[in-house]
Amino acid sequence: MATAGRENMVETGGPTPLSAAFSGPHAWCNEKMVLSADLADGIPLPEFFASGAFDRGLSLYAETSGASDRRAVASMWSLFYFSALTIPYVVARVLDHQELPVVFDDMTVTLSADGLPRAFGVATAGEWRDAGEIFAMIGPLMEEHLSRVVPYLKATGGISPKLAWNNAAVYIDYALRTAGPEPLHEQAGAMVGCRLMPNGAPNPFFDCLRHEEEADGTRVCRRKICCLRYLLPGVPSCGSLCALPSQRNQ
Repeated sequence: MATAGRENMVETGGPTPLSAAFSGPHAWCNEKMVLSADLADGIPLPEFFASGAFDRGLSLYAETSGASDRRAVASMWSLFYFSALTIPYVVARVLDHQELPVVFDDMTVTLSADGLPRAFGVATAGEWRDAGEIFAMIGPLMEEHLSRVVPYLKATGGISPKLAWNNAAVYIDYALRTAGPEPLHEQAGAMVGCRLMPNGAPNPFFDCLRHEEEADGTRVCRRKICCLRYLLPGVPSCGSLCALPSQRNQ
């Protein structure tokens, strides 16, 4: 079980690893998802987004990066946010059947010096869960967290909900396809292939990503909506992933 694996991990001298899955190639997750008690400068997420701290974080990132397009700044900010949130969640869920508690109201966040999200704090190590279909697996992440953040990204950052969900989909898809010894390609495909979720609600991930074949036969994953990173100075293109043909080889 996930909790037992966590208790048996070797002490590293720092905060206790949140999940036994956060080791080897996934050890970097220990820097992104920790117990709130170990995140001394963490701010409760409801306070962070409602108090103006989010707006100040965007402004700080714009200043330090030299960016002028507010939407591009907010989109890049969300990419850091979603990667630090969703990849550890999926890694723990896939590799250790551990459902991390990602309820928006119960989490904290801290920023780096440039205003980008640095780490999240969660109240507990969560609970053991049986494997299930994709929406059972990521349902808590979607319903209890992402659905709460997306409106703030629109209201304060100016990016559309479709762009925000597309940004999150990229990292969930990546984690599903690379986390386990047997990549969950079918699960990842179902996440973006279903127009409706099992409960009948519209699926915000529908058609966000497409796996296409290039002229040379190479299979590539491609976004539906561009993340706008090409509007940020000094930020490399996302290559074949980009939705814009003009940006793929930049």
